[in-house]
Amino acid sequence: MTRVLVLGILDVQPMSGYDIQQMLRLSDAERWGGVLIGSIYHALKKMEKEGLVTVDSIEQTGHRQKAIYKITATGQEHLKQLVDESLRLSSVNYPSTLYSGMSFIGKISNEDALKALYHQRDALEKEYDELKSGLRLKNAAMNNYIPPMQLLIFDNMFAIVKQQQSFVENAIQLLESEK
Repeated sequence: MTRVLVLGILDVQPMSGYDIQQMLRLSDAERWGGVLIGSIYHALKKMEKEGLVTVDSIEQTGHRQKAIYKITATGQEHLKQLVDESLRLSSVNYPSTLYSGMSFIGKISNEDALKALYHQRDALEKEYDELKSGLRLKNAAMNNYIPPMQLLIFDNMFAIVKQQQSFVENAIQLLESEK
């Protein structure tokens, strides 16, 4: 995932590792993409050795220098392969930890199960709020224009969280009715 995101960003324009990190932070890539923001420099160095990116220039900022990376022709071809693979791979992810716990929910008291599900409900509400905040920040950073495909992604993330909220709420109602 890190490779496709870094190469995709560099295919738009050359950037420093720091600028890539900021772009991924703004996009909340750690949440939806499983990208560790701190791994960007390591990924850049590895991709540079593989000939996928190259240092385009070195900029002086105060007492520091920063390398500006750009994608190579080989990197563009690799990016196309990664995008194709990403679109083909199944992306269905079940909340397996939650399902496992709910499968054996009878092993704990109804009260403890409800407390845990209330906690889950609160976490999902926080997730939804953070998604909304991320959308607002992205919209502001992009001068009130988010490309349609990126809006579609956000819409899907909201729908997934809403579906999960509904599932947890139904489980809570079921347990509350058994009191």
